[in-house]
Amino acid sequence: MDQASPQSEPLFLSEAPEPEPIRLRTLVLLRWFAIVGQLATVIVAWAMGIGFAIGPVLALIAAAVLMNLWLVLGPARRSSTPHAFGQLTFDLIQISALMALTGGLSNPFALLVLAPVTVAATSLDNRQTLMLGVATVVLISIASVVALPLRDANGTQLLMEPVLAIGHWVALVIGVAFFAGYARRVTAELGATSRALFASQMALAREQRLQHLGGVVAAAAHEMGTPLATIKLIAGELADELKDRPDLYADANALRESAERCGQILRGMGRAGKEDLHLRSAPLRAVLEDAAGPHADRGPVVEILAEGPDVRRDPAVIHALRNLIQNAVDFAQSRVVIEADSGSEFVTVTIRDDGPGYSPALLARIGDPFLTSRRTGAQRNGYEGMGLGLFIAKTLLERSGARLTFANGGPGALVTVRWPLDRIRADTRAALGQNPNLEK
Repeated sequence: MDQASPQSEPLFLSEAPEPEPIRLRTLVLLRWFAIVGQLATVIVAWAMGIGFAIGPVLALIAAAVLMNLWLVLGPARRSSTPHAFGQLTFDLIQISALMALTGGLSNPFALLVLAPVTVAATSLDNRQTLMLGVATVVLISIASVVALPLRDANGTQLLMEPVLAIGHWVALVIGVAFFAGYARRVTAELGATSRALFASQMALAREQRLQHLGGVVAAAAHEMGTPLATIKLIAGELADELKDRPDLYADANALRESAERCGQILRGMGRAGKEDLHLRSAPLRAVLEDAAGPHADRGPVVEILAEGPDVRRDPAVIHALRNLIQNAVDFAQSRVVIEADSGSEFVTVTIRDDGPGYSPALLARIGDPFLTSRRTGAQRNGYEGMGLGLFIAKTLLERSGARLTFANGGPGALVTVRWPLDRIRADTRAALGQNPNLEK
């Protein structure tokens, strides 16, 4: 699975659950917090003797309370993107109106007008976020022009110097772009990671289904053996009784031979299925050959230099190693070398190619989903990659207890995977059964 070029996502990623818009319960909870904060600010300002249009301010706060009560007590509804956009627009208008009634840009709490667009950036699409951002800038500008000034206890207007007011307006406009852009970027990266994890789970589930298919085949062969034996017996008896009728005898004999043939096929399938079912461990070289198999005929020579102990035949490990090998084959010029070394404490697998290697600027970030990780080149034809990069391999191998390092020096890319021996070595000891009952 190469991440050297951000390719189109695999088909099964279209099955990944799309992130839902922000839930109504969350919007309601955030608004309750805002209402409590607004009421607390009004009470403190009133206690300090600050003069402002307290009636209209309380009316705006009451409007927010009524909106929340309508959402809580009204008919149950499912959150949708247009509805979330409407609720955030309501919050923006309410906060901007409060800002205009309480001094405009001179109000130290004016920065709270950035909250709706920031929330929108985490849950709505780009178009709606942009619309709310533009609306925020427009409403900030209007509120700064038509703002009613605050007054202290002596009735003196609390005004801000024009230069400071312009600076505050510019800061709020920059804040709209910065907070919205930052929240959007973080949300996009979290979404990419979520989709990549979903792809990892799907790929691993597919490998596990293939591994357990042998058990299903063995069970099917066992269950179908009895009815086939009955068919064979009845067909034989019919053939014996119909020897004086050549046409019917031939049909009965053909039926018996077909039943025998089915029995032979099922016995072969049953043996193969049992072998697959019981193949829980394999030599290290066999595991590497299994992982490299799909890429053996894609152009570069894949050379395996490995001798080691029997290891667990884990579908996740095989799938992850296959991803790393694919990445090497995709960018190798002519040769990929897979080496393995086992000691008394660790088992180490090294995969190197003679391609362009990783970009030095991105080495520290390798393993992030959808990251461009090679200097030049596109994926080699002949294999349909998932476009998720080394993220899947890194995630699966680290879950198996391995540590991964990425470097240049093969002369191309160099990947080292190291497991503690007790995490990867197969346990060949069989559990003892129950002691026989020797009592007579």
